[in-house]
Amino acid sequence: MSEQTNLPLAGIKVLDLSRALAGPYATALLADMGASITKVESIKGGDSTRQWPPFEGQHSLYFESTNRGKSSIALDFYSAKGQELLRQLALDADVVVENFRPGVLAEIGLNPAELRAEKPSLVIASVSGFGSSGPLSQAAGLDQVAQGMSGLMSVTGADADSMTRVGVPIIDMVSGIFTAFGIAAALAGRVSSGKGAEVSTSLLEAAISLSCFQGQKYLSTGQIPTPAGNNHPSLSPYGVFATGDIPIIIAVGNEKQWQQLCVLLGEPTLADEAEFATGRLRAENRGDLQVRLEALLARDSGTNWVDRLREVKIPAGPIYNFAQVFADPQVRSLNMVQQLTRTDGSALPLLRGPISVNGAAPTIRKVPPELGEDTLAVLADLHLSEAQIAGLVDAGIVHAAAPVTQ
Repeated sequence: MSEQTNLPLAGIKVLDLSRALAGPYATALLADMGASITKVESIKGGDSTRQWPPFEGQHSLYFESTNRGKSSIALDFYSAKGQELLRQLALDADVVVENFRPGVLAEIGLNPAELRAEKPSLVIASVSGFGSSGPLSQAAGLDQVAQGMSGLMSVTGADADSMTRVGVPIIDMVSGIFTAFGIAAALAGRVSSGKGAEVSTSLLEAAISLSCFQGQKYLSTGQIPTPAGNNHPSLSPYGVFATGDIPIIIAVGNEKQWQQLCVLLGEPTLADEAEFATGRLRAENRGDLQVRLEALLARDSGTNWVDRLREVKIPAGPIYNFAQVFADPQVRSLNMVQQLTRTDGSALPLLRGPISVNGAAPTIRKVPPELGEDTLAVLADLHLSEAQIAGLVDAGIVHAAAPVTQ
């Protein structure tokens, strides 16, 4: 039995109508789990991220980072024949994923109720900016807008005057994870019921769901959380600390670790000082505690402290740039970077997905596709004749990428 057929979503066909990041991230995760992903792109340039930096030559690394394992067909979404093809593709699939504004799917001939009436087992997954109801349901939404409106930016940064976004499009990515989870749940439910489902989320809902104890703090106490910089907002010592050379992260999560830290630093009595005797007091007096700890940490290098802290099971680590990330022995041992070759023969080192199955990490089975790279093969799978396919290409209904000669 092949590796692909061993995967939990082997045999599942996914029609991916999404673009940008949330939807494509979801379908990349489904591809990691063995699903067959057909990415449908507009004949007019394809997924917008194909034009987004950073670039390596003509290749958008933004696009390639979230479109592993997929096939690409390019067609005219708004022509009658193009919509007919879309409908055929949707009814041939197990799952349809889209992130248009609410209502647009019906406008292009893919009314979810009609599709599921014709194929009750179909799962339809939608990601929008602000949800399907409310005054902003038709508004365009992007990651940073959701970060701002959700409160996430209000607790991120050095202080209340220096609020900042997370350094990656975290809400797009989390929305994609939630979407993939919803799809997997709907497919699991289909096994017993025989029926699919419509699952949906939005960037705003996904972002607010990340509020965790910060949101709960406001809901339960009325207190509005503020940024805590590189310190944990509730626990101390838990954050970034200066050492003899580089800053490191130390994360003390319980009393045993606090006692061990004080012993390791050569000041065991520090653990019993009145203002630091409990976790609550340490959080209230975190400024004074930081000064005391950093005076002790200045005696040695950050690398040595990290090694010593890990020896006594206190979570600790350095702050890496990405060159250091991919050079780290632990990261290298996980084999997260797979060496691929694009269709034009150029090398593409690409991150694999993060979920292992039965101890096996996922393999990227297909490099991110060129626009319309698989149009001919996808149409052939719909049992269209060569003459029919040629007619669609000649009429400009679909685009088929020319084969690359190396």
